[in-house]
Amino acid sequence: MTREPGGTDGSETPNGSETPNGSEGPNGSETPNGSETPNGSEGPNGSETPNGSEGPNGSETPNASEGYPSVPHERLLAGGWRLRSTSEETVFRMPAVAVVGSTLFYDDVRLYEAIEAGGAGGAGGAEGPPPRSDGDGGLIAVEEEDTWRFFFATRLSFRPPLAPGIGPASLRPTVASRARRTFAEDLESRGFEGVESGRKQRLRTESGDRARLRKFTADLPLTGGTALPDCIDVEGWLAVWAADGSFRIAGGAYPVTGLEALLGSGPESDAPPAEPGAFREELLGLIRSVC
Repeated sequence: MTREPGGTDGSETPNGSETPNGSEGPNGSETPNGSETPNGSEGPNGSETPNGSEGPNGSETPNASEGYPSVPHERLLAGGWRLRSTSEETVFRMPAVAVVGSTLFYDDVRLYEAIEAGGAGGAGGAEGPPPRSDGDGGLIAVEEEDTWRFFFATRLSFRPPLAPGIGPASLRPTVASRARRTFAEDLESRGFEGVESGRKQRLRTESGDRARLRKFTADLPLTGGTALPDCIDVEGWLAVWAADGSFRIAGGAYPVTGLEALLGSGPESDAPPAEPGAFREELLGLIRSVC
């Protein structure tokens, strides 16, 4: 697979948002919720379920007041996504402080069901990720079923809280670097191979914050038999930015080649559009909507 060399694209579109191809992604996210407060309690298994109202398909609407980031939950459900997991765990450590991430993880259930209907086998990471060697959690906290296309959003908090005089701006380079490393390790632990970090640029969120955006590429081996390619190419994006005295991390990944073989002979009416460009624009639009 052709890899894309790193570089910096300093151009920005006239409306302040920036995308890899210069065009603006989808808009339509919910109004940001400014009443976010970190939740200092952690459940016995390290994960915590957000407290919110029931969504249209029975899934619970995440509540930003519980420490989770604000995302366009209703829009995601209407677009064929499902909330697969919520978690609160240490994602990495810094000197004298643990960095805890409250994460919402969604996957494209329409794509998953269409691939299952097409008779494709599993991906290399279908059995779930092994424990991380450092004992910490990660940004991708899903351990069941194949995940072909996903989106996640994380709100970071510090335990213990940062000392007076130490603001998020001074920690931005370290947090961004550790987040990229954690994301790459999460992909590798789920069976992705050849994970590489590509070009970087800036993106402005819908709430006006400026995020650092990084592209990732990888291969996902397949285990479904001779009718399928050995692997599919995957593209991912990760954004990190400071907001409300803390940090947000948002990103995801999607297939860019081999999807037609995975969909096979399943019902065409049930399959979502298999357009990598559309996948990219939707993911970047979702990242912009996080606050």
